[in-house]
Amino acid sequence: MHPNPVFRKTDRARNLAFARERSFGALSINADAGPLIAHVPFRLSEDGSYLEAHLVRSNPIARALKEPQKAVFAVNGGDGYISPDWYGVEDQVPTWNYVAVHLRGVLRLLPDAELAGILERLSGAMEARLAPKPIWKMDKVSPGALSKMMRQIVPIAMDIDDVDGTWKLAQNKPDAARLDASEALEQTGFGLGYQKVADLMRNPPNKEV
Repeated sequence: MHPNPVFRKTDRARNLAFARERSFGALSINADAGPLIAHVPFRLSEDGSYLEAHLVRSNPIARALKEPQKAVFAVNGGDGYISPDWYGVEDQVPTWNYVAVHLRGVLRLLPDAELAGILERLSGAMEARLAPKPIWKMDKVSPGALSKMMRQIVPIAMDIDDVDGTWKLAQNKPDAARLDASEALEQTGFGLGYQKVADLMRNPPNKEV
């Protein structure tokens, strides 16, 4: 997380809402050979106390979960390069604006019997966002094909102990400079999800006053 506290004033509820909206992150644990990382979709509980997901059975993280492990999910949103020329203020330097939330806790392997429920809840949550498209359900896959695929993955869950977020959106700049930079970013389009960042820069959460 960024050390400047001005970028870290967003409360737990807003950070959890961001993580829930994204529902995808980089999962990492420590291992004897060094950090292990996997990019994983997940479903966050309503109260934000845990998340559930699945991994390919051969994933090194899955293999490491013979015992529960401390873990972090790094959930990234939009980002964009900010040119110092865009601020209209002297003595500025290039930077990169972004939103990221880290979910930390204890990751554990679940019994295989819980896999179907996890898959149904995750796909159901994602499919609901596609309305009015009818929701895809697992019964559309033949039992044989579904059984074969499910043997290749394992269910996991993480009990969340800590939630931290960085919303680096030029809150430390004068309003006019921040708004000018947001307009330039929108027009230039340098970054992944830059439009989301440009929108947030116009009205950043907990802006310094």
